[in-house]
Amino acid sequence: MKRKIVHIDDEKCTGCGLCVTPCAEGAIEIVNGKARVLREELCDGAGVCLNVCPTGALTIEEREAPAFDPAAAAANLAAKRNKGEAPRCVRCGAGEGEAVLLFARHRGESTWVCTRCLPVLIHG
Repeated sequence: MKRKIVHIDDEKCTGCGLCVTPCAEGAIEIVNGKARVLREELCDGAGVCLNVCPTGALTIEEREAPAFDPAAAAANLAAKRNKGEAPRCVRCGAGEGEAVLLFARHRGESTWVCTRCLPVLIHG
């Protein structure tokens, strides 16, 4: 099946890891110093990770790839949660089971913030 999916240019990737945090499905990880889409069926192709890459190594391309698997993405996120790697609010520490999390930039970092803390981050 042809679909839109994240492509990572090895030449441009510095392995900084900034693209890992915004990937809600956990499809991107750093392997041997470079960002990799580990399992294509976990990538939803939304491209939230694109804008945080300082070198422009990430793009969306249309190519042959397995269909996005929401169940596999949820299982992957659950496994990360069990290892303490799932997204948590930068301010209060709430996880997805406790609050709705949104991807945000805070103090120059890519992070997650819950909807309860977002107004405080915006307005102080």
